[in-house]
Amino acid sequence: MPTPVLYCRDPFDPRRVDEHFAPEAREVRACGGTVGLIDHDALVRGDAHEAVARVPAGLGRAWYRGWMIPGDRYAALAGALDRRGVELIVTPERYRTAHELPGWYATFADITPASVWLPTQPGETVAAGDLAALAGSLPPGAGIVKDYVKSRKHEWEQACYLPDLADTAGLTRVVRRFVELQEEFLAGGIVLRAFEAFARPESVAAEVRVWWLDGEPRLLTPHPDSPFGRGLVPDLAHIRPAVRRLGCRFVTTDVALRTDGVWRVVEVGDGQVSDLHQSGSRAELAALLAGPQD
Repeated sequence: MPTPVLYCRDPFDPRRVDEHFAPEAREVRACGGTVGLIDHDALVRGDAHEAVARVPAGLGRAWYRGWMIPGDRYAALAGALDRRGVELIVTPERYRTAHELPGWYATFADITPASVWLPTQPGETVAAGDLAALAGSLPPGAGIVKDYVKSRKHEWEQACYLPDLADTAGLTRVVRRFVELQEEFLAGGIVLRAFEAFARPESVAAEVRVWWLDGEPRLLTPHPDSPFGRGLVPDLAHIRPAVRRLGCRFVTTDVALRTDGVWRVVEVGDGQVSDLHQSGSRAELAALLAGPQD
């Protein structure tokens, strides 16, 4: 029996799937799957009961598929759905494990850039001394700053790249700008990562998003930010064991080819909230979601 999928609803039409996910939802229905609607705005503002009001009661086990949700809001969503007889396939604990860097880092430490983190509230001013101490735990050289979930790589110079982790003044300036730009969306805290140089072929996407279901790579797509419609085929032999150890049903790994020819994991994510490149097959992803789940 096809597995139901709960999509974010259109904020302007509560009867429709958000236009970003609508093509995928149509493919789920074409597979015979049931589509439910979640009010993402209501969920984020703390009204989980209202968020699930349009989900059919007694739907059974289901995937969520939509915009990112903070870990505490995802737990609230799971609780509200449970009261309607709906069980999220990905538990709140497993969601946070895949979605937030501190949850997955230890499992991937050998195949991802060295990272350290500091829990931080949105808008909090982090002391320069605390940042220097944090950076001192990383190998000398350059780094980047991000939060538990996302970076601001499109503001590379001012809010992402750290040319010298030992330059406390420069480190503090970039980190504080990152916190300022993240505003209330800062997720979890500050993460500092060692910088690694990756290949940037002009004719293909150098970063590949791998979609894993139950420890197996089921779909390869370019990273959503890639301007290219096809990507390199990564070597996953050293990545597959880490994905399996993580123990999460549906995850993505963004992998990139380092200049020395080694494939490295740049990011891990929960597949429910991972975006699909415009060239990716909605039908293939829908088939993964709607297929029977043990």
